[in-house]
Amino acid sequence: MVLRFFPQKQKYTPEETSFVFDPEGAVPKHIAIIMDGNGRWAQNRRLPRIAGHKEGMETVKKITKHANRLGVKVLTLYAFSTENWKRPEEEVNFLMQLPVDFFDTFVPELIEENVQVHVMGYEEYLPTHTQDAVKRAIEQTAQNDGLVLNFALNYGSRAEIITAIQQMAEEVKNDELAVEGITDDVVGEHLMTGFLPKELRDPELVVRTSGEERISNFLLWQLAYSELYFTKALWPDFDGEHLETAIASFQQRNRRFGGLKKEDKK
Repeated sequence: MVLRFFPQKQKYTPEETSFVFDPEGAVPKHIAIIMDGNGRWAQNRRLPRIAGHKEGMETVKKITKHANRLGVKVLTLYAFSTENWKRPEEEVNFLMQLPVDFFDTFVPELIEENVQVHVMGYEEYLPTHTQDAVKRAIEQTAQNDGLVLNFALNYGSRAEIITAIQQMAEEVKNDELAVEGITDDVVGEHLMTGFLPKELRDPELVVRTSGEERISNFLLWQLAYSELYFTKALWPDFDGEHLETAIASFQQRNRRFGGLKKEDKK
């Protein structure tokens, strides 16, 4: 008989335990998450990588509900990048089916939670069945006015910025926009988060799971002044406590936006 050891999930790393969530403290209005570690979670359990992606979708459900109840206004999740097409065909096909299964089962709960679904990215390059599932979810939750669950699907920030530049250049060419009229706000309106109110476009907190500490072509313009939080927890293990710990870290930050606060000037 062969005995197999399955590593137990480690909920917190030592440095994370010092952050205590204050229910009365500030909660970021917009949280963006790079959901990383699905494959490693599966491999740690001698399972195929797709099992990790499936479990990761269950985590999306839990975190969406928890974020909504904490008062978060926008939750942007990096679901599939423009570079992820390089992965094995079987894995890509599974990832393209995931939104279909996810939305078909979760939309009724999203409606009950008053959550509105939005998707940003180059949707036209997704398989038809994926596009259809996305459109249905958006239509069915369009009347909800609670948390915006914003999936970055076939999204890449460099491509997004290039597209925005091309759109603005075309507007300048057609005398619809003056060169001197290109401001921060105008650029923001042309980016894929431009559908959000101005005050919600840029995430206040960006979380990446799995221990990796890089941005991976995600919201490069929008996160100029975001607080970054990295956790060793793999995405399928990430739960409400992890989210509250990330927010607790945010609550301890001194956000100066390049300036000084009164107490810093003394």
